[in-house]
Amino acid sequence: MINPKLLNPQSIVICGASSDIHKPGGKSLKNLLESPFKGQIYAVNPKETEVQGVKCYAKVDDLPQVDCAILCIAAKFCAQTVDVLAKEKGCRGFIIVSAGFSEENAEGAAIEKHIVDTINSVGGSLIGPNCTGFLNTNYSGCFDTPIPKLDPKGVDFITGSGATAVFIKEYGMSNGLKFNSVWAVGNSAQLGIEDVLEHLDETFDPEKSSHVIMLYMEKIGDPQRLLKHSRSLINKGCHIAAIKSGGSAAGSRAASSHTGALATNDAAVDALFQKAGIVRCHNRQELTTVCGVFMHPEIKGKRCAVITHAGGPAVMLTDVLSNGGMEVPSLKEHPASPALLAKLFGGSSVGNPIDFLATGTAEQLGYIIDTVENEYDEIDFSVVIFGSPGLFSNKEVYDLLDEKMKTCKKPIFPVLPSIINVKEEIADFIAKGRINFPEECVLGNAICKVYNTPKPQPENVELPKIDVARIRATVDRCKDGYMEIADYNELLDAAGISRKKSVEVSKKEDALAFAKEVGCSKDVPLVMKVVGPLHKSDVGGVTLGVKDLDTVAKEFDRLIVIPETYAVEMYPMLDGTDVYIGAIRDPKFGHQIFFGLGGIFIEVLKDVQSALAPITAAEAKEMLTKLRGYKILQGVRGQEPVNLDLYADQVARVSALVQAAPEIAEMDLNPLLGNPRYVTAVDARIRLEK
Repeated sequence: MINPKLLNPQSIVICGASSDIHKPGGKSLKNLLESPFKGQIYAVNPKETEVQGVKCYAKVDDLPQVDCAILCIAAKFCAQTVDVLAKEKGCRGFIIVSAGFSEENAEGAAIEKHIVDTINSVGGSLIGPNCTGFLNTNYSGCFDTPIPKLDPKGVDFITGSGATAVFIKEYGMSNGLKFNSVWAVGNSAQLGIEDVLEHLDETFDPEKSSHVIMLYMEKIGDPQRLLKHSRSLINKGCHIAAIKSGGSAAGSRAASSHTGALATNDAAVDALFQKAGIVRCHNRQELTTVCGVFMHPEIKGKRCAVITHAGGPAVMLTDVLSNGGMEVPSLKEHPASPALLAKLFGGSSVGNPIDFLATGTAEQLGYIIDTVENEYDEIDFSVVIFGSPGLFSNKEVYDLLDEKMKTCKKPIFPVLPSIINVKEEIADFIAKGRINFPEECVLGNAICKVYNTPKPQPENVELPKIDVARIRATVDRCKDGYMEIADYNELLDAAGISRKKSVEVSKKEDALAFAKEVGCSKDVPLVMKVVGPLHKSDVGGVTLGVKDLDTVAKEFDRLIVIPETYAVEMYPMLDGTDVYIGAIRDPKFGHQIFFGLGGIFIEVLKDVQSALAPITAAEAKEMLTKLRGYKILQGVRGQEPVNLDLYADQVARVSALVQAAPEIAEMDLNPLLGNPRYVTAVDARIRLEK
């Protein structure tokens, strides 16, 4: 629990206060003095007696009791200062903007640890060190600017980078985005992003709390806590948008499986955000735009009316929405359209986009919005694009737009692109509490992301029944490394995962005996594969369609001498579309499940979906529809479809298996052959790491 003296202190001291507002100690004091804070303010600086009109103490020992401290002093002095404040002055809220701690060297890390230990010992709370600070509607405890307009219904912004926070605030504020709090956690020595989310979750009040949370992260320290509290907050009515940067630097793991190559840190973050219901963004513009969409009434459907007096932006927006899975339905033949068209200037169009020309008036915009609201049942929300060539004022239009946004139930998103020609009118619109989306395609992309991000997956899900005791017995007797065929087949059977029935032979006579047993013929052709080499087809280690005993003997002799081969696997040939299921364990994220098109296509197309375990069959089936090759699974050009219910069930069973056997480090089922009758694994690799 975050100490209330950090959140709502009655007294604050600036250690390192200065009259020079170009220094952190000076700017922090200036920001605090100009903030809504009504409590007592103290300053500490051994060289001053008064700073910016505030009495200045020579050292912290001379201070009276104080609730919260903002430290803007060299790192080497911070530990002693915190000791005095925490143990003698009753201080419980600490904001350390100073740098030179764990981010710099071992000595700094030791100082940081001492500070955290001291603050923990008294039940205090720390923001930082190495941060720009903290602000909420009670006070500004930061040294950066701009200070946003603070509103209890504004955005709660949690960031691991203070400098990035400045740029994000600037972009958001310029378009009317308001903030409730800004937490720049810096090194996260005590309070990190997950801790702040936990606080927001545990103190959430549907009437008083902000319903929009914005995150900027360069690392995820505790994915499971992030998932838990994000899921909880979203289920309570919050919306969360986040940037997680640094994904490309991680690259692919040097792993010995297809799954390992797919399992980048970025893929794990995508899977985490999807399970939590977080909208993932990739730049400041996207992040603030998504949060701006969140500040409007929720979009209940995907059908949009594009209302414009400029054709080009409307066409571009329509393209973005359509490509993002939204709809811009034609309204040309709607019964209400002729009456609306009669109220507009000649040459206008109501086909959707609804174009009422460059000469369109506020009155005409009112007619259009009223028709969308009351007559067009086919429409769920609208976007109004209205700029100016600089010939006239747009104030009347923007005033009308503001009034309609107050009364209409269908969400209206304003695109006011003329940020120079009518900047005063836009500023007046924003001053009314509105948000402007100056670029229609950026808005369209944000709307698509918000609408298409799934709701959080339930915390407790029902997975297929599997034989856990049999699984545990098999795992417990096996050593680390890749499992033998017989052992991993035991796991697959215990989990109810369909697999081809095969044998592994090291002698020619055993190969011939199996071929006779199954009736090897043109009606029952066999597959023969090397056991040992990683990529079997690359070394010529796969033979398909073996139809007689002579070929069995010849192929056995050829395959068994391929380097690294110690046996030959044989089984009756199956048919169907190649699909894939894989799993990999991440030390932080847990098991991640991958599934999609398989065989050689996994290397070329990488057309897969991924989810954090546990994953249900229903969740997997929904995710399958998002594959680029989904139509292949449905069956194209006479090809049989894959039974998606069976496929999704197999995904859920892999999820259940890795939860029963967390020692599974990597697992590939590639390919599984799918058709309407079965989805069966024909090749598998499972690596244990206990």
